Amino acid sequence: MVCGLCFVFRTIAQKEADMMQRPTPSDGLRELETQLAEAETQADVATLDAIATEDFTLVGPAGFVLGKSQWLDRYRQGALVTQSLALEDTATRFYGDTAVTIGRHVQRAEYQGRPADGEFRATHIAVSDGGQWHLAGIHLSPIGGPPPVAQRQAPGSGIASEPAGG
Repeated sequence: MVCGLCFVFRTIAQKEADMMQRPTPSDGLRELETQLAEAETQADVATLDAIATEDFTLVGPAGFVLGKSQWLDRYRQGALVTQSLALEDTATRFYGDTAVTIGRHVQRAEYQGRPADGEFRATHIAVSDGGQWHLAGIHLSPIGGPPPVAQRQAPGSGIASEPAGG
């Protein structure tokens, strides 16, 4: 009886250990984000090409839109030089084989020899194909305060109010 209980406890412990070592979708996304940051700072076009879907789209912080080949060309041609890149303060939601990560994109970079440093709100869209995550899109927006309408305060309340007639 005692040996039987030992076997049961060992089996449960082994299953728990196996589960802890099994990669999770979040692990795969963290790896994708690490690969992205390293490839951008090293201008590694081959890796960027491999981790992005064929229909990858970047929406830049000024609203411009680049397809995959245009995005990669900035590195191929040396127009964009990224010294450092980090995605911080992230929150990820999963929708089946799709993940949406929102965070703060912090970069030190130059575009055509001019500083392109900045902190942007970033939305990364990733899709899983058989357990391998690929980047389908990135949308960057400048980080700023709320729009003026949201900054108006209701008298004495400390709460933002709608403008008259709104």
